[in-house]
Amino acid sequence: MAKQEVSQQMLLKRLKRIEGQVRGIEKMVIDGRDCESLVTQLAALRSAIESVGALVLNNYMKLCFRQDSKAESGNVDSLARAIAIWGRVRVGDSK
Repeated sequence: MAKQEVSQQMLLKRLKRIEGQVRGIEKMVIDGRDCESLVTQLAALRSAIESVGALVLNNYMKLCFRQDSKAESGNVDSLARAIAIWGRVRVGDSK
């Protein structure tokens, strides 16, 4: 249980950092910063979001398969759905 709390704290810390990045980008837009700087910061934001998503999927996978070595079909299906959902929200893929 303590391990989950640490993971939750880590995720919350990263989400707060992402929130700060979004605010910084908003300020850049208000200040009329150049497009290259905006795109650079947006790329960093996208990377941060993808990193948090990967951590969530990794934690989810560990929780699903930690329960028993039996790896129930429901756990596998649930994980597959989560991965499919994350794959759909990614921007820039040519799917």
